[in-house]
Amino acid sequence: MGDHIKSSRMNDKEDNLVIKASSRIDDKLPKTSNKSRVFMYTIWEFAKEDINRVTFSLKVGLAVLLVSLLILIQAPYQVFGTSVIWSILTVAIMFEYTVGATFQKGFNRTLGSLLAGVLAIAVAELALMIGTPAEPIIIGISIFMIGTVTSFMKLWPTLVPYEYGFRVILFTYCMIIVSGYRLGNPIKKSTDRFYSILIGAIVTVAVNTLIFPIWAGEQLHEELIKNFGSVADSLEECVKMYLADNGSNHPVINKIFMEEFPDEPAYKKCLTTLNSSVTIESLALSAKWEPPHGKFRHAFYPWSEYVKVGTVLRYCAYEVMALHGVLHSQIQAPYNLRFIFESEILEATSKAAELIRCLGKDICDMKQSLQSSLLHSVHGSTERLQRAIDKHLFSKDNAKAELNYQGQRRSVDGADGITKIQASVRTEAFSLVTFTSLLIEFVARLDHLAEAVNELSKIAKFKHESP
Repeated sequence: MGDHIKSSRMNDKEDNLVIKASSRIDDKLPKTSNKSRVFMYTIWEFAKEDINRVTFSLKVGLAVLLVSLLILIQAPYQVFGTSVIWSILTVAIMFEYTVGATFQKGFNRTLGSLLAGVLAIAVAELALMIGTPAEPIIIGISIFMIGTVTSFMKLWPTLVPYEYGFRVILFTYCMIIVSGYRLGNPIKKSTDRFYSILIGAIVTVAVNTLIFPIWAGEQLHEELIKNFGSVADSLEECVKMYLADNGSNHPVINKIFMEEFPDEPAYKKCLTTLNSSVTIESLALSAKWEPPHGKFRHAFYPWSEYVKVGTVLRYCAYEVMALHGVLHSQIQAPYNLRFIFESEILEATSKAAELIRCLGKDICDMKQSLQSSLLHSVHGSTERLQRAIDKHLFSKDNAKAELNYQGQRRSVDGADGITKIQASVRTEAFSLVTFTSLLIEFVARLDHLAEAVNELSKIAKFKHESP
């Protein structure tokens, strides 16, 4: 059931993957009371943000125009008649933003129309053979059965990607069987409509594939690379703010959500990475339908491996979000205590961010490069950080030093006093220990990330990096 809900949600949002207005447009609006100027500026910024939006719109207009000529020109209209309107409907329904999504929907529509036509002809001929009194009853029962079966089958988890095809079967069957009953000659109606749908599908695929194609595979490739950079940037930004801030500028956080941090753009990028699962899965599903193209020239390209890498990367992003939570928590370690571990924290952070960017660059350049030395260096930095934490925070000598450093004047007698001091210091430094523990856990997850990227490079046959 969980997989079904996830797949349904993915298909529901597939049509709106990349056609979303950025919130940054609102920040660029001109300061004027002229609403028409503001409206035109909004459209201009939205189009300039992604030129593919304009390309897609123009291609849809061209495809609709081409199939409309079948009606506007007398000769083809005399051949197909009013059934030509199905070509226009096919273009309007099939034409998707990416080539892969168009192929997927075209396959569903063509196969669904073919099956619906065959079923409609068979049932219509059966009804004619039985005779007039029972003909409408047979047609009505068949409509009920087709509606029930197709509606049930499209809910089946493994058939969710073909949900649109079952809808096509339902409405195409009903249109053919009902119109054939009233107007006669269901075979001619079925063939005419199938040819019209086929013409619309051919025009859609040709225009979308041959004229400035927008490939789902390329978008998936770029989306994953962007997520690598977002996680690395957000990690460095969070650690930089944690070490630079003395705690006086922290606002009181009394809200559940933390979207209101305008001074942390990398945080919002990391949040986008966490919300990219539907986009990546939908793009991967569409990319499977695309022929070899561009940098992805061999057949059966392992797009599912991109989804696996994206999943592991999101787990890393969860740790970064947890670090942001500690950064904005109300309980903070003293600034002087954070400063003691500054070099170890910065070293672990810089090496981890470098490793993430190197892995992202490997995917970008489509090359295999062993990052074992860099990964070993990252783990070495976290080990030094862990030793520093143990040495400065969890030793008896340090408990006494911290007591003197903070100017506390207490008499300490025996082991019980030392234990109380240690408890006091640990309570005060709890936020720091939490932050460093999350950073160490983040580095531990990089093993899985490097393994996933390495698996992708092998299956996708990335070129080996020259020594």
